[in-house]
Amino acid sequence: MTGVEWAFVALGSNLGDRSGYLAFARNRLAAIPATELVAASSIEETLPLGDIDQGPYLNQMVLLSTSLSPRELLGHCFQIEGEAGRVRQEKWGARTLDLDIVLFGDQTMSDTDLKIPHPEYPNRVFWQREVAELEHHAR
Repeated sequence: MTGVEWAFVALGSNLGDRSGYLAFARNRLAAIPATELVAASSIEETLPLGDIDQGPYLNQMVLLSTSLSPRELLGHCFQIEGEAGRVRQEKWGARTLDLDIVLFGDQTMSDTDLKIPHPEYPNRVFWQREVAELEHHAR
């Protein structure tokens, strides 16, 4: 691949077979063209964010090496979420699978549907911990 960037993508699930949805996401992310899944963090359980009554999440971070643009990668993430039965009904609501691009190389962007670095990154200690677990693979 030419023009390769490192992308940190957060995986989360709090409905149904949470572990199964994370495994599904890892497999599908690894199959994206011009993309390699380099490493995956430990899986951890976290309490949901926001005020909606729902079960805890399983979370994991993956490190991808990709020559796709952030927007192209986002399109694949949305497709994978849809394949996992993700329904976007309410912000902070329960979901089978949530994929968020947290970091994408040194790039920054601020579109309505894609902000890099992810604006919640500074507030999510578990994301910071998971990125730190994987950073050495991105050198």
